[in-house]
Amino acid sequence: MQKLYIDSFGHDKNAIEMRSRILRRLRSSNLQPVSNLRGADAVMKCTGQIWTIGHVSLNAHTHNPLLPILQGFLSCEVIGRDNQTLWSYLVTPSRFPWAGIPDDLAGQLVVRLLGAAGSKGPTTTTSIAGTPPPNPTVSLKGAGATFPAPLYQKWFELFEGAHRGLHIEYDAVGSGAGIQRLKNGTVDFGASEMPLSDQALAEGRQRFIQIPMVLGGLVAIYNVKHLNRNLNFTPEILAGIYLGHIKKWNDPRIKAANREAALPDAEIVVVHRADASGSTFTWSDYLSKVSTEWKTSVGSGIDLHWPVGVGAEQNEGVASFVQQTADSIGYVEFIYALQHELGFATVRNAAGQFVKADIASVIEAARTAGSPDQGFRISITNAPGKRAYPIATYSWLLLPEPIKDEQRRTVLLNLVRWMLTSGQKSCSALGYASLPPDVAKRSLETLDQSILRSPSVGR
Repeated sequence: MQKLYIDSFGHDKNAIEMRSRILRRLRSSNLQPVSNLRGADAVMKCTGQIWTIGHVSLNAHTHNPLLPILQGFLSCEVIGRDNQTLWSYLVTPSRFPWAGIPDDLAGQLVVRLLGAAGSKGPTTTTSIAGTPPPNPTVSLKGAGATFPAPLYQKWFELFEGAHRGLHIEYDAVGSGAGIQRLKNGTVDFGASEMPLSDQALAEGRQRFIQIPMVLGGLVAIYNVKHLNRNLNFTPEILAGIYLGHIKKWNDPRIKAANREAALPDAEIVVVHRADASGSTFTWSDYLSKVSTEWKTSVGSGIDLHWPVGVGAEQNEGVASFVQQTADSIGYVEFIYALQHELGFATVRNAAGQFVKADIASVIEAARTAGSPDQGFRISITNAPGKRAYPIATYSWLLLPEPIKDEQRRTVLLNLVRWMLTSGQKSCSALGYASLPPDVAKRSLETLDQSILRSPSVGR
C-alpha cells in the first residue's frame, strides 16, 4: 500500500472541501492517506479554483433567489521522495455535477488517481538527475508557440533545478516568429502546432526535425454576461461567426444549439490572433475541414486574411482581450481559459456529439485521428471518435539537424529525452495530455537517429 500525504489546497471554503472529500474517498482505497509528511511515500499537491459564470432561478414564476452557475478546475500532482513528479491530472466539472462542483472535481480526480495507481502509473519515474550533467556554461534558447508555453516554462524550471548552472530561455512569440528565428540560427529550438512538410523542414541551409511533445485542445472562449449555462457550439456556428455571417449572440443558429440559454441581443465581438500562430493554424485547419466556404475563401495557415474581427497577440493576449470585452469570442489553448476564468464551449464533433475539451477527449482525438504509421506530422482536428474533442492538436518541437556544437547537442538531447519520458508526467496538471506511449517511443527513436548522429554525416 502506498502512503500518500495530501498537502493543503488553500484556505478558502472550496479548497478545504475538495481536500476533505479526496481524503474521505482515498481512505477506502489502496492509497493510504497519512497525516505526517515524514511517513509518506509521496505527497499530493493540488490547486483549484471555482468561479461563477452566471445565475439561474429554479422557478421563473417566483422571486426565489438566483442560484449561481459554477465553473472551475482541480489540478493535482503526486511528487515522490526524490522530488520528481510521479503523476498529475487536471479535471473540470462534469456536465451534470449533481452533488456540487467540489464533490464532482474531487471524485473525478480520485478516479483518475486510483486508475493510474492500479496500472502502476504514479509509482515510477526517471530522475532528472539521472542524465549526464550539462556543462555549466551552456545556455539554451528557444522560441515559438504560446500554446505549450505554460508547460514548457514548468519543464525548463524543473530541469534547470536539477542541473545547477544550466539556463534555458524560451520566448513565446508565436509559431511563425519562432520558426523564423530557428531558420536564422538565433535560437537552439523552436515550437509550433503546425505540421511541416518535408520541403519546409529542409528549406534553406539548415535542415530541421519535428518531434511531437504534448497534446492539447484549443477552446472557443466567450464573455457573455448573465448567461445561465455553458454554451454549445456546432461547426456551423463557429464557421459562421468567423466568416461574419453570424453577427449577434441571439442568432437563431446559436439559439437552436442552446435552447435554454439566456442569449443577449448583442453584436458578437470576434477576436483572433494578430501574430503568425500555430493556434491559428489549428483553428483554421479545423474550420477548413467543417466548412467548404471557409476552406475556399480563407483556408488554413499560421497567418490569415481574416473576414472579420480584431487581432490580439499570443494566447495570453486573446484571453485577456476576451476577458475585458463584453460579448466577445476568441480561441486559446485550454489552460488559458482556466487561468482567466472564462467560459468555453462544448463543440459538436464529427460523430455528432457535443464534447468539452479535457485531457480524455484530447487523447481520444489523437487515438482516432489516424494510424501512427502515417507519421508524426498529422492533423488530429475533427477526429472521428465519439468522445473525441474536435479542435485538438499535437504541439511539436523543432530541432536543427545536425547540431555541430557537441556540448550543446548533449545538453539538448538530455533535455528533450527527459521531456519525452519523465516530463510527460507533469503535462496533465496544466491540462495538457501526455503523448500516447507508442508516439513517445517513436519520438525518442527519431531523436536518437537524428540529433545523435555525427555532424559530418548528412541525411
